[in-house]
Amino acid sequence: MLPYCDGCSVFCPPLADSVSRQTIPYLDHNATTPCDPAVVEAMAPYWSEVFANPSQRGHRPGLAAAAVVDQARQTVADALGVAPSQVIFTSGATEANNLAIKGLCEQRLGQGRHLITVATEHGAVLEPCRYLERLGFALTVLPVRRDGRLELAALAAALRPDTVLVSVMAANNEIGVLQDVEAIAALCRERGIAYHCDAAQACGHVPLDPMGWGVDLLSLSGHKFYGPKGVGALVVCPGLALAPQLHGGGQEGGYRSGSLSPPLVVGLAKALTLALQDQRSRGRRLQALREELWHGLNGLKLPPGVELLRNGCPTHSLPHTLNVTVGGVDGGRLHGRLRRRVALSSGSSCSSASGKPSHVLRALGRSSTETAASLRFGLGRGTTATDVDQAVAAVQEALALASHR
Repeated sequence: MLPYCDGCSVFCPPLADSVSRQTIPYLDHNATTPCDPAVVEAMAPYWSEVFANPSQRGHRPGLAAAAVVDQARQTVADALGVAPSQVIFTSGATEANNLAIKGLCEQRLGQGRHLITVATEHGAVLEPCRYLERLGFALTVLPVRRDGRLELAALAAALRPDTVLVSVMAANNEIGVLQDVEAIAALCRERGIAYHCDAAQACGHVPLDPMGWGVDLLSLSGHKFYGPKGVGALVVCPGLALAPQLHGGGQEGGYRSGSLSPPLVVGLAKALTLALQDQRSRGRRLQALREELWHGLNGLKLPPGVELLRNGCPTHSLPHTLNVTVGGVDGGRLHGRLRRRVALSSGSSCSSASGKPSHVLRALGRSSTETAASLRFGLGRGTTATDVDQAVAAVQEALALASHR
């Protein structure tokens, strides 16, 4: 639950007078998750006690900080079933995606200039691909089925002798759809093509086995699984070379220059450890709540001409994600009415910031009007049955008001 002022819909810092404040259910965990208290506690000593630069190994404080980073790297590597040398710390999945896509394509300039991705990818994948296209690379953006899943036959048909990279995410950030990562990796491996997987939404929520599946490059971000913002990682298959995208002091094996933040990497490692500990039980609980939410929405008394449509494959999806389109209402009115009752979104945070309609829902065949009237519910550790009931009640009230022209 988040505190909001009574007179506005903007999040405000805590006030001493809690009586004058109200709380609303937070159902936007796909955008970000709250930092787990145990993660905050684990990070605390490294802000002002063990604070030295881990790249400075000429004195004891620097060596202490370096040891902390090394341990965090080992923890992340163990959690993902890889070697510590394969883990490159970044500022998040966006940087990791850019390093993977641009770094691989630049490194293999002489081997080919064709790359493949999917229409429902996050902007942090699509934009680096489009950037390379402007530099002369050939780009194939594959469509998805109406359920949001990639047709493997379409991917196989799109592979060319000069294809150097395929980038397909594990789980979609808006509709929660899971792609067949293992099968995609197998197709790429047969042709000797590198496969990058953006696992920002999947990591910590569903099982991942990047090396076992044959994934060459895998991106993740701490704040998606109850860790701090500003830190993530790129996992790189042994023997795979990348062209650095940040040049400077040569940190992270020369792939990512810049001083690492010990508290952030400690937070990332701790959050990932905790996420894997309750991943299965949390997934079962949230999936039950998600279906309860969908059942409640289906039971609403809809105004004439209004219908609820579920977006994405219900059987291959993140357990905590539900995306629905409310056909027949004004999206602006709908979200305006909901804003003070429940924290959710119409799509990705990036789409909300830019004001553009969701390219993910458009790829599923939704119109611009339908896209604007879509609701993304992202459940999390703190979500309760009461939160779900409040969300359903809020939607019922909002529909009655938003449907009036």
